[in-house]
Amino acid sequence: MDERALIDSVPTKLWIGGKQVDAEDGATFTVRNPATGEPLATVADASPADGMRALDAAVEAQAAWAATPARQRAEVLRALFEAVTSRADDLALLMTLEMGKVLAESRGEVAYGAEFFRWFSEEAVRIGGRYTPAPAGTGRILVDKMPVGPCLAITPWNFPLAMGTRKIGPALAAGCTMIVKPAAETPLTMLLLGQLCADAGVPDGVLAVLPTSRAGALTAPLLADPRLRKLTFTGSTGVGKALLGQSATGLLRTSMELGGNAPFVVFDDADLDAAVDGAMLAKLRNGGEACTAANRFHVQNSVREEFGARLTERMRAMTLGPGTDPDAKLGPLINPDQVATVRELVGDAVDRGAVLRLGGVEPAGPGYFYPATVLTEVPADARILREEVFGPVAAIHGFETEADGIAAANDTEYGLAAYIYTRDLDRALRVASALEAGMVGVNRGVISDAAAPFGGVKSSGFGREGGIEGIDEYLETKYIALQ
Repeated sequence: MDERALIDSVPTKLWIGGKQVDAEDGATFTVRNPATGEPLATVADASPADGMRALDAAVEAQAAWAATPARQRAEVLRALFEAVTSRADDLALLMTLEMGKVLAESRGEVAYGAEFFRWFSEEAVRIGGRYTPAPAGTGRILVDKMPVGPCLAITPWNFPLAMGTRKIGPALAAGCTMIVKPAAETPLTMLLLGQLCADAGVPDGVLAVLPTSRAGALTAPLLADPRLRKLTFTGSTGVGKALLGQSATGLLRTSMELGGNAPFVVFDDADLDAAVDGAMLAKLRNGGEACTAANRFHVQNSVREEFGARLTERMRAMTLGPGTDPDAKLGPLINPDQVATVRELVGDAVDRGAVLRLGGVEPAGPGYFYPATVLTEVPADARILREEVFGPVAAIHGFETEADGIAAANDTEYGLAAYIYTRDLDRALRVASALEAGMVGVNRGVISDAAAPFGGVKSSGFGREGGIEGIDEYLETKYIALQ
């Protein structure tokens, strides 16, 4: 399907009650292509009243969906996996058009995102409890698992499909209904997914999709409504903290996947070829616009210069261009504000003494592009070592001893992902245990897996998505005392 035909085929209204509806006040907003800055589509702009309509539908559908046999819920999720897989090319192109990533990255996201539907279709039939005699002989203990109830999912723009499927999959598997508020920058992929959910047999009201340009106005009444029982959010730490404050009044169950500042630690015994390969994956996945992206490269001083030279040469080959261009290796950033953030962090590092080895100069012309950039000799007080850059910038900082490397890696309020490269198994396990992160990659630059628990510690949030742990976020534990 060509670009225009695909855009024209995508639903542009709200998904509520299993069908498309206009925003109650008729409002719309424009979605733009970050490669050109030009409009892609106009979509319905959900209001607080629309949020209540969606919650009404979710509450009405909750009891029946929770009572639906687990095998039947599993079959719906399996059908969703097949539906997403069959539309892989369309979904990939749509993501590239509204988010900017190159098509190869988008195809990878479709495969990854679909896998959450397959994984949780298998977990739906494994929700268990336990039965045991009371140790005192006074009766029997029955422990059951129950769905939490209606959920609100707030998803980010950087992975328009996968951040939704990672939440929708376990919620539906557990028997929960869900309202999804996608990012205003990238609502089209989620709107198409809403249609696929309806086509795959998700009952009316079980899933709503509410694009909006007025997020706070939409979500505040939902979080204040006692019928909503859970919030799951992926996004910045600042917004996450604000949402937690609003959720406290109703004592909502919450799971938060927040900001990252991932260290990439290279020890002197590392295989440098493998380390550079891993660095390219960890840094440039999604063009650097990923919470798991390597944000700081801590390299032992004896190999720092060689690592920096090799990485610079590899980064030099990352040609800029629209994500639909087959020759492009690096697409645009999401919007002008993100370009400005990257520019500011690079400028701060250079002002403080960092050496600009590559990039750092934005190209002329349309779109929101920033080139692959390498900074060496980055001083410890540079903001880029403490703030998430969310762009294709590798900042290299040296260290002397293993203890120094661990200390530098942990010197952040965040704790989502970390990466280490070493040939020494004892060191790998020792350092992995010492790092303050929810996920650690050892000699690998990509760690995301639907079968593994994804999440962080410290200011990177709490709760886990994926793995056998992911469905627990949507289940309550009930104890039944039997005589």
